Amino acid sequence: MNIKNGVDIMDEKLLKYKKITSILFIVYFMMLTWIIVFKMELSMSNLVAERSINLIPFKESVIVNGKISFSEIIDNAIVFIPVGVFTAMLADNWKFIKMAAVPFGISLFYEITQYIFAVGACDITDLINNTLGGIVGILIFKLRRKVLGDKAFKVVNIFSIVCVVLIVIMMGVLIFLN
Repeated sequence: MNIKNGVDIMDEKLLKYKKITSILFIVYFMMLTWIIVFKMELSMSNLVAERSINLIPFKESVIVNGKISFSEIIDNAIVFIPVGVFTAMLADNWKFIKMAAVPFGISLFYEITQYIFAVGACDITDLINNTLGGIVGILIFKLRRKVLGDKAFKVVNIFSIVCVVLIVIMMGVLIFLN
């Protein structure tokens, strides 16, 4: 233990990393909202009104031209991996099931929001895939932490900053081109 002025320096560093993680999570949540709820539109008037509910997993929502669209399934899981990573970083002392409830809850929020505001389908398949993506993210961070110890916080934050900057640049290009 490395003590300075009665405070464990490692705890101080972890607190600093968690503050950065919190900011990254908020930025990611805002980007996710723009992608999922606003369908990357700049104006609400451009959104197509759609209100439907699918309670049968892997039914019509993933069927394209009579075949299962695996890209839809994989994309939904991938987009929620960071939610799991950020959750595991911010709540590293929580039990696994409690951590997994966070991506589930966020996904449920998005599905209900799409239904209420008629901006998309409320789909159980999305809820399942998003939650699975979040769980993968939790496992990725837990594995990274086992390998790197507390340095995992720094490594993941640096990687996340780079990813967020790249996503913001891509979004800016999309906005500019439209």
